[in-house]
Amino acid sequence: MSHDTWQRGVVPSEVAPTSEVHEFLTVEEGAALLRVNRKTLYEAIRLGQVPGVVRVGKALRIRRAALVGSSMGQGGPALKETHP
Repeated sequence: MSHDTWQRGVVPSEVAPTSEVHEFLTVEEGAALLRVNRKTLYEAIRLGQVPGVVRVGKALRIRRAALVGSSMGQGGPALKETHP
């Protein structure tokens, strides 16, 4: 690969990231992303505190964009804290 190709924005395959970013996450993946316990995230979902939740059969999926952009991903108050 020539130096010119690299400067035009073409990234060689050996340098390009190989992990895929999925639009929907499992509860386990969402909990890991937020760095909370899986049970904590299930409770927040039950209380309606998590946006972008979709039920697929018996499984729950969470839209990544909604989770990352929500107050849950912003270091907000804990589940049991009350607001003055």
